[in-house]
Amino acid sequence: MSTLFLRTLREDPADAEVPSHKLLARGGYVRRVAPGVHSWLPLGKLVLENVASVIREEMSRIGGQEVLLPALVSREYYEASGRWTEYGDSVFRVADRKGAEYLLGPTHEELFTQLVKGEYSSYKDFPVILYQVQEKFRDEARPRAGILRGREFHMKDAYSFDIDDEGLRRSYELHRDAYVRMFDRLGLRYVIVSAMSGAMGGSASEEFLAETPTGEDTFVRSTGSDYAANVEAVRTPAPPARPIEGLPEAQAHHTPETPTIETLVDFLNDAGLGRTFTAADTLKNVLVKIRQPGEDEWEIVGIGVPGDRDVDMKRLEAAMEPAEVALLEDEDFEAHPFLVKGYVGPNALLRNKLRYLADPRVVEGTRWATGADQADHHVVDLVCGRDFVPDGVIDVADVRDGDPSPEDEGTLYTARGIEIGHVFQLGRKYTDAFELDALGPDGKPKRITMGSYGIGVSRVVAAIVEQSHDDKGIVWPRVVAPADVHVIGTGKGDQVEVALRVAGELEALGIRVLVDDRRNVSPGVKFTDAELLGVPTSVIVGKGLDQGVLEVRDRASGEREEIALDGAVERVAAIVRGD
Repeated sequence: MSTLFLRTLREDPADAEVPSHKLLARGGYVRRVAPGVHSWLPLGKLVLENVASVIREEMSRIGGQEVLLPALVSREYYEASGRWTEYGDSVFRVADRKGAEYLLGPTHEELFTQLVKGEYSSYKDFPVILYQVQEKFRDEARPRAGILRGREFHMKDAYSFDIDDEGLRRSYELHRDAYVRMFDRLGLRYVIVSAMSGAMGGSASEEFLAETPTGEDTFVRSTGSDYAANVEAVRTPAPPARPIEGLPEAQAHHTPETPTIETLVDFLNDAGLGRTFTAADTLKNVLVKIRQPGEDEWEIVGIGVPGDRDVDMKRLEAAMEPAEVALLEDEDFEAHPFLVKGYVGPNALLRNKLRYLADPRVVEGTRWATGADQADHHVVDLVCGRDFVPDGVIDVADVRDGDPSPEDEGTLYTARGIEIGHVFQLGRKYTDAFELDALGPDGKPKRITMGSYGIGVSRVVAAIVEQSHDDKGIVWPRVVAPADVHVIGTGKGDQVEVALRVAGELEALGIRVLVDDRRNVSPGVKFTDAELLGVPTSVIVGKGLDQGVLEVRDRASGEREEIALDGAVERVAAIVRGD
């Protein structure tokens, strides 16, 4: 360590919010360059490559072949797939000196498809699995949490190409199983959840989430089954339709100063209407505007949800993707005076040819208290299917603990995680765009079908730290640690020389060693750095050397063992091997 390019920090960086951000910076693994952009220092680069090595081994095991495609991608490829406009402001766009436009690649479906089209043309060439480990770029609006949400990040993206849908299903399962092996080897606690495909396109889609309370992704599990889903992919079971016959007629009531659900419920319960109202009996109408990629005009859309729920904007954005979504602003209401802020009902939208979409719970025969499209007025007993008919169903209300499971077994409870991997059955979105065909056994062209399989390599590093640390520093799993053994010479007498000798003998056995041979640093600082850096096993050459013993410490458990100097190398090697 006397010559290692390393400087540990005693204080957390001022902008650090989560443990991985704090500890990777304090341990000298990474350094911030700009918002969402980090440099990887020598120890950090070792960890990053160790994670990538596990990924490469498992990709090779399923027949994956590694390539490296350019990060600078010409506009024409993304124009062909439609994603030049779909991505909007979320990507970095550049132009060369002649004005030709490029993207810094956020993902590479287009280039992989074009690559295969240029090389393969017969069904005999398939299936094929190609992958790369490469830097990706996305213009995050709010980069945060160190390397967890960055603008430049390391990613493994793999793509399968098959002659038919059955082949795609096999390739998908191969990758899914490989991901299980990868994350098991990396020592991560994770859950596999159903997910949305978003701008990637495709049908079947699952995420691998590392469980941690600091995660940005909310997911749900069922108390009665193994159901798990990203909250954006949860589907609310619709109740059965109810009979309309015999329901009271809808009546408008003067309800002054009731622009919120709470004020409306209080007013109705004091109005002597013969029944008790709760927020769940009201229909909240949320007004949003959406804009399709490449278009200038916004479309106003009304979304009806039971009044005891809110619209989850992440779920809404996922449902509307790739369209841009925003809440209506005051000027939008001024431009559409039939939309009375705080008192909007379904019919103002429907009468004026604006889309009105309703929550799955808003089924035929349900009756609601909702806006009467007139200031200080609400209507009671407005019946779905009789007094209004939504244009469609949209499942974007917030998901809560205790909601029924979509599989009708148990209830849902929420947790948080970090997305570390995502697998998609893309189908033919990109092969259609680039007309990737192969001649089948009958001599006729067949359209190739694709899968896409990503892992955030740098994000995996952060996820491991989030799950594996204590109040002293990082606790690396051995498979990704920058070294197997941290040998510490405390700096007195010949202790440093002995530490260097022990380290050399361990390295001769193929064991990765970090040796602290600094002579001008106190033992206390060396021990503090060792705990911060988190190497799994430490060997301390200290005051026990006079009695011919060394101390071995296990970073994860804190257990200590004294061993004789004679035979110490063999004993430490056995610990590393797990003997």
